[in-house]
Amino acid sequence: MANIKELRDERIRKLKQLQRDGIDPYPQAGDRTDVNAKLVSDFDSKEGSEVSAVGRITSIRTMGGMCFIDVTDESGKIQSVINKKSFSFDKKQNQLSFSQLKLLDAGDFVQVNGELAKTQRGEISVFTESLSLLSKSLRPLPDIHDGFKDIEKRYRQRYIDLHINPEVKRNIETRSKVTEVIRQFMIKRGFMEIETPVLQPLYGGASARPFTTYHHKLETDLYLRISNELYLKRAVVAGFEKVFEFARDFRNEGIDRSHNPEFTMLEFYWAYANYEDLMVLTEQMISDVLMAVHERLSITYQGQELNFKPPYRRISLRDLILEGTGVDIENISRAELITEIKSRKLKIDLKNEPPLKDLLDEFYKETVRPNIIQPTFLLDYPAEMIPLAKRKPDAPHLISSMQLVCSGFEIIKAYNELNDPIDQLERISKEQEILDKGQSEEAHPVDYDFIRALEIGMPPTAGWGMGIDRFVAFLCDQPSIKDVILFPTLRPEEIDSSEFDLPKDKK
Repeated sequence: MANIKELRDERIRKLKQLQRDGIDPYPQAGDRTDVNAKLVSDFDSKEGSEVSAVGRITSIRTMGGMCFIDVTDESGKIQSVINKKSFSFDKKQNQLSFSQLKLLDAGDFVQVNGELAKTQRGEISVFTESLSLLSKSLRPLPDIHDGFKDIEKRYRQRYIDLHINPEVKRNIETRSKVTEVIRQFMIKRGFMEIETPVLQPLYGGASARPFTTYHHKLETDLYLRISNELYLKRAVVAGFEKVFEFARDFRNEGIDRSHNPEFTMLEFYWAYANYEDLMVLTEQMISDVLMAVHERLSITYQGQELNFKPPYRRISLRDLILEGTGVDIENISRAELITEIKSRKLKIDLKNEPPLKDLLDEFYKETVRPNIIQPTFLLDYPAEMIPLAKRKPDAPHLISSMQLVCSGFEIIKAYNELNDPIDQLERISKEQEILDKGQSEEAHPVDYDFIRALEIGMPPTAGWGMGIDRFVAFLCDQPSIKDVILFPTLRPEEIDSSEFDLPKDKK
């Protein structure tokens, strides 16, 4: 069996032969009557009509004076039937003669023109009178029966993966549908979609390590945003009462099945609302998405049946941890919590002397979060854990917050936004101290311009954020978000340039 280099060399020789024959292997455009699936579905009304179909050759078979080609576009496949006796060509139209069909390969893009009819076996086909080459493929796809199973190659070469593993393509199509349903859901409820800066002079809106870049003209460091929260809040200060954004965010963190350094967040901010309103809206939104994608309110994720029929369970973080571990986080010191961590042999890094808020977060994630299976609103975090959230009036050591958790993953985080500029400066200043002491690389720096905006005045506002990648992974029953990201982040690949050497002409 020929190797990839030999197959590529042979295809390049065919390419050069076509060029010598006056055929342009890469013309400017193609032309079609309709997509292939539509030609098939509308056969009864189009039978006998002249049509043009385009797509990639997925199979080509020549038998004497007959040639059968499967032409596949995004919508599906249609067969091209070519009879040498009724086949014609016009070189000026970049059309191939029957003898030139041997220069075609699986993977090439073609346009076939002819009558739409059925074969004797009943297969809907284009009885092709002429064929134009639209693009010559120089590298063969892997055999579909052998598959394309190397996981790293699949993530690196999605242009192959989606051909060989159609379920991945369905995942990407589902992702597009989800964002469209959500977008229309928000617009119908009076929210306006806006755009905020990706390059920011100061990162904020979340606890994460940023990516840093440098702007030469301004002679200053800039950061890829870790969140769009602070800019969306500035928009609320500016007078926009309902805003949302699908944001590409970047966090300089580890890569695993639920994290990618570049990801998509949906955030919205709703003036004069509170987190109780957000929980109701969340249940409505997820119901709309599930009905659009699955036509039901329950899904199966990794063998577990998840029921998203409202209302979802509601429980405070304190009660959840107390229920699951017996530890009361409202009556525990940092030293006592470290003793609990060590006695339970939890995998929590203690060497940088992390603050209590980080220890509480890691303790929750290691002990009780994996046991949350059904959709659950987790309420009222300690105030130290989210410095941008408003304190509860009846319990100022807590914040008016919620997270939607299911199957051990956090899907949504939301809270009443802190609009007291004095309290906000005080709480963020404590974060800055933690950052300066090196106790955490993910603490929130002080953004004085944001404080200045709050001093102008922001109405009572509730804010909400969802990781789109993680949500779509649930809907597609995928254990890793990489399977719903078209091009996930990977370590750079070293490619040998000799792989692209042209074959030497035979003498």
